[in-house]
Amino acid sequence: MIHARAGIALNGTKRNMVYSRLARQLRAQNTASFSDYLDGVEADDALAQGFVNALTTNLTSFFREAHHFPLLAAHLRALPRHGTIDLWCNAASTGEEPYSMAMTAIEAFESDRPPVRILATDIDTNVLETARRGVYRDEAVAPLAQQQLRRHFQRGKGRQAGLVRVRPEVQALVTFRPLNLLAQRWDTGHDYAAIFCRNVMIYFDKPTQLAILEKFAPLLVDGGLLFAGHSENFAYATRFFRLRNKTVYERMRADAPP
Repeated sequence: MIHARAGIALNGTKRNMVYSRLARQLRAQNTASFSDYLDGVEADDALAQGFVNALTTNLTSFFREAHHFPLLAAHLRALPRHGTIDLWCNAASTGEEPYSMAMTAIEAFESDRPPVRILATDIDTNVLETARRGVYRDEAVAPLAQQQLRRHFQRGKGRQAGLVRVRPEVQALVTFRPLNLLAQRWDTGHDYAAIFCRNVMIYFDKPTQLAILEKFAPLLVDGGLLFAGHSENFAYATRFFRLRNKTVYERMRADAPP
């Protein structure tokens, strides 16, 4: 069911994880059996979304895989200066990744209003609510430099002590929206300078990965970059992408030789 709804491929080693996560859903719904719960998932959109949310793994942090962000900054600075530069983060989780992209854009252009807008999507509606709020515990930003903290975050005081909020100018660059990469049609727009799809494909089988990569390619401008996760390798997708740097791929031009 989770493969059909979200493309997530789980083998037998994940049985205990699935049991634990869905057992919490049964308790929350006061449902007596797994079969009754799954019947409900098939019939009710709200239960189905909760099912997907429960089986989605969300592991993220600010500037995770830090080597990507200087490359993003250089890429942004090298682009022709006309109009707005569009970026897409399609595993936004609780927001740390798209906000890291936004901070990188602010620093790259040395402006609180860089010519950049970021679409941030995720299949999990719960984490998107957290992302929209932009509020995190101090430990989430502890690895960042003090200069970054002062420029991009507001520290909580009084009852909000121990929390930080992403500054409004950073939040203004990001739009959060639910999206399932398995959907037949993506309402995302096109002409992206870069797409971040990091640590997502590891949950998909190869045919699903290739289908998604094929849909990514025409959404990127010529020379647009696809940022992948540290354990992901798209060497089999040479029709669409070529390796540019460590886990960073460049869109092949439509007229490029095979």
